[in-house]
Amino acid sequence: MKIDAHQHFWNYKATTHDWIGDDMASIRRDFLPADLAPVLQENGIDGCIAVQADQTEAETEFLLQLADAHGFIKGVVGWIDLQAPEISGKLQQWCAHPKFKGLRHILQGEQQRDLMLKPAFLHGISQLAALGITYDILIFPDQLQFIPEFVSKFPDLNFVIDHIAKPDIKRGQIGEWKRELELVALYDNVSCKISGMVTEADLELWKPADFRPYLDIVVDTFGMNRIMYGSDWPVCLAAGNYTRVLDVVKSYFSAFSVHEQDLFFGQNASLFYGL
Repeated sequence: MKIDAHQHFWNYKATTHDWIGDDMASIRRDFLPADLAPVLQENGIDGCIAVQADQTEAETEFLLQLADAHGFIKGVVGWIDLQAPEISGKLQQWCAHPKFKGLRHILQGEQQRDLMLKPAFLHGISQLAALGITYDILIFPDQLQFIPEFVSKFPDLNFVIDHIAKPDIKRGQIGEWKRELELVALYDNVSCKISGMVTEADLELWKPADFRPYLDIVVDTFGMNRIMYGSDWPVCLAAGNYTRVLDVVKSYFSAFSVHEQDLFFGQNASLFYGL
């Protein structure tokens, strides 16, 4: 089963989605399952993981309702307030839904760059492993320095780094990002999504060769059992179409064995999210 392990749905609102800048104006509209289903089918993808883009419980409910109505949505990574005093009860409530697979907080946008180490946040994270819930780490490279301490506190929890931690591909910055990522990968409970790369490159002028140095590092660092494919649709549409973005990784991994390609394009995500 081929899985797109990272995509989004939304009913566009300028206030809610104010992170969509003028350079991404083409995605200032609604994106729903009817838009994605034919694209996945055309590209031979069997299912997807829908990931939160708004930090509200209403967003989590919205995604789960979509997953109920559309079988190709295999799982949901939602949001709840991990720092809330009533976190245990909230988690029990959401875990009743079979497609509720994980949580994410938009750490990249927080003024406190080490928010993930705040006691209240750690308390919320501490509740996840026993319930079989995963955690998606959305950060910028400057926050990688905090992740080894963060993940080391929860050896039984499965973490995944979203978008290879968003290195500045447009400017070809690698060194510090590479060093920090290698330290994170020492923890075998951390995986990495190869996703979101095109929007860290030049939106209009990127070429597949731009990504090869980053792909080499991620594969060498995490190995074939801890990486997974994600399109970041519809965000990726600001830099091209789904097929063109998919072709970047299809071309790269074409030199790998069939088994290794199967791991990357679906088996690892299926295992990670318990599909």
